[in-house]
Amino acid sequence: MGYSVGQVAGFAGVTVRTLHHYDEIGLLSPSGRSHAGHRRYDDADLDRLQRILFYRELGFPLDEVAVLLDDPESDPREHLRRQHALLTDRIARLQQMAKAVEHAMEAKKMGINLTPEERFEVFGDKDPEQYAEEAEQRWGGTEAYAESQRRVATYTKDDWRRIQDEVAEWSVRYAALMDAGESADGEAAMDLAEEHRRHIGTWYYDCSYEIHTGLGEMYVADERFKEFYDSMKPGLAEHLRDAILANAVRKV
Repeated sequence: MGYSVGQVAGFAGVTVRTLHHYDEIGLLSPSGRSHAGHRRYDDADLDRLQRILFYRELGFPLDEVAVLLDDPESDPREHLRRQHALLTDRIARLQQMAKAVEHAMEAKKMGINLTPEERFEVFGDKDPEQYAEEAEQRWGGTEAYAESQRRVATYTKDDWRRIQDEVAEWSVRYAALMDAGESADGEAAMDLAEEHRRHIGTWYYDCSYEIHTGLGEMYVADERFKEFYDSMKPGLAEHLRDAILANAVRKV
């Protein structure tokens, strides 16, 4: 008889809505139906779902996952080898970040002020000061940059804590939206993109829709920004870029 959509959702830790979405786009269509017409999944379907979720966790968009899985010459063992290599790299990266966070937590607990190098050691060999210099080189002559500099110069520790809390809370909601299979041009995603734009406007500078779409492109093109957003949820940078563009079109 196979497994019901509810059972599979429980096995895989995804929502029923996500499985319905995968079926609708042809990414994972159940092999059978019950007499009542309900979806029934067999073991081969579960294997495919496992591979889908591996690739999603690694940040692959759904259309690329479909291409990879539907390649007639693809070897399931090669999928596993590729995923194992990618996951190993990610584990090493996350372990490095976890150590940096632990170091920061311990420093805060003991009242130690970290040096700029220690604060940014999570980013590897990159010079932490280059970001400020690069920002000034790229946008130093703009009113937005000047306004941002004026504002942040007045912020207290509580202000920065509130900014961080807002970003963290927003990221949780955006990751949940992606887990639910919401498309970037859906109302929910566009609303969170608008919230993202307003956050910039509240804390840094007046962020027009034109500026916002430019930022969205940068979040994908610049590896540092991409890594920041993808650390919230693999694939979030590209999803957010598309949502920002859809929101800008909606508002025009």
